[in-house]
Amino acid sequence: MKQNKTGKPELLVPASSLEVLRTAVIFGADAVYIGGEAFGLRAKAKNFSMEEMAEGIRFAHERDVKVYVTANILAHNEDLAGAESYFEELKALKPDALIISDPGMFLVAKEVCPEIEIHISTQANNTNYKTYQFWWQQGAKRVVSARELSLAEIRQIRDKIPAQMEIESFIHGAMCISYSGRCLLSNYFTGRDANQGACTHPCRWKYAVVEETRPGEYLPVYENERGTYIFNSKDLCMIEYIPELVGAGIDSLKIEGRMKTALYVACVARTYRKALDDFFTSEETYRANMEWYRAEIAKCTYRQFTTGFYFGKPDEHTQIYDNNTYVNEYVYLGMVESVDARGYARFEQKNKFCVGDTIELMKPDGRNIRTKVLALYNEENEPVESCPHARQTLYAALSDKPEAYDLMRVENVRNA
Repeated sequence: MKQNKTGKPELLVPASSLEVLRTAVIFGADAVYIGGEAFGLRAKAKNFSMEEMAEGIRFAHERDVKVYVTANILAHNEDLAGAESYFEELKALKPDALIISDPGMFLVAKEVCPEIEIHISTQANNTNYKTYQFWWQQGAKRVVSARELSLAEIRQIRDKIPAQMEIESFIHGAMCISYSGRCLLSNYFTGRDANQGACTHPCRWKYAVVEETRPGEYLPVYENERGTYIFNSKDLCMIEYIPELVGAGIDSLKIEGRMKTALYVACVARTYRKALDDFFTSEETYRANMEWYRAEIAKCTYRQFTTGFYFGKPDEHTQIYDNNTYVNEYVYLGMVESVDARGYARFEQKNKFCVGDTIELMKPDGRNIRTKVLALYNEENEPVESCPHARQTLYAALSDKPEAYDLMRVENVRNA
C-alpha cells in the first residue's frame, strides 16, 4: 500500500480562503485543497485570487504541507481556451496537484503543465478498479473514490491497481443525495449548474407532493408537525473508524467543506490529526481517546452523522426528514493573528462578544483554554466594551496568555 513518508495516510483539508488555509495548515493538515476564481465546483466559496494562491502555497510549503488546486468543472467548448490560460498561470505558482474531472480539462492540463500531478475528482464517478487503471494509464497520479463505494470495494481497488497509484476518499462532511454530485435539481429550479460550480443545494429545501390531476394542491409529506425534507442527508463522519480506513488502503483521508469557516476547519483538522497520530502510536491510545474525538467533532457545525456507504448501502436512517438546519454548538469569534508587546491578542472580529465574557482559546495542540476578556481596544488604542462591527481589527486583553493562531470561540447559548 502506497502511503506518504510518515507511513500514515495523508490528512487532506479544504480551504475557502487564505485565512482558512493558514488555519488548516496550523491545525494539522498534511495537504489542503483550494479553488481559484474559475473552473472549480464551489462558485459560492470565497476562493483564491492568483496573489492569494501564491501566498497560500508559499505558507503551506514553508511548513511541508501540500496544496492541490481544484479545476473540476465539466467544461463546455467555451471554457477550454480560458482553462489553458488558467493552467499557464497555475504553472508558475507550482501547486502540488490539480484536481480534475473532465477528460478535456485533463488533456489541457497535461499539455500546459505536465510537471504538475493530476488527481481525478470524485465528480468523475470513480466506482471500479478499471476506471482507476484507465486514469493511471492516462498519467493520473491519484483518483478520488466515489462516495458510493464501501470499504470492501476500496480494498478490492487497492489490490488491483499499481502500488504507486494513490486512493483518496472522503471521510467527513456533507453527503450529496445524487450519484457523486450528478444532481440536476439546482439547474432545473434556478438555472444554476451544479457541474459548473453554482449549486444552490435544493436537496436541503422543504418539499410537498402534487398529484398530477390536482395542480396547485400541495400535499405535505408529514414526518412531524414541521414537515419533511426528503432529500436532506446526514453528514459523513468516520472518526470512529480510522483503523478500517487505514486497512482499506486509502492514501489520503479527505475532509469535505470548501465553503466552511476557519473554526469548522480547525475543529475537524485538529480532531482527525490527533486520531490519526494516536492510532499510529497504538490502537489502544486511539481507543482510549475516543470520547475526546467524539466531543470535539460534535463542536463542529454538522447535520447529524452517518458512515455513508462505507459499511453497506445507506437506509432511511441516513436522511434527516424533520429539518434542514445545522447543529452549531460554538460561535467563531476570530483568530489571533499576533500578540503584541503588551500580551494583547490582535484579531479580526467575526462575531460579537464583550468585555467580561468568558470565551475559549482553541489551540492547535489540542488544548481548549477558558479565558476571560479583560479589555478590548480598537486600532487607535481606544477602549471599547464590545466588538459589534464585522471584520473590525481589535486587540483583546485576556486572563490567559494567547498565542498566534489560537482560535477564539464561545459556546452558542441558543444550543446550551
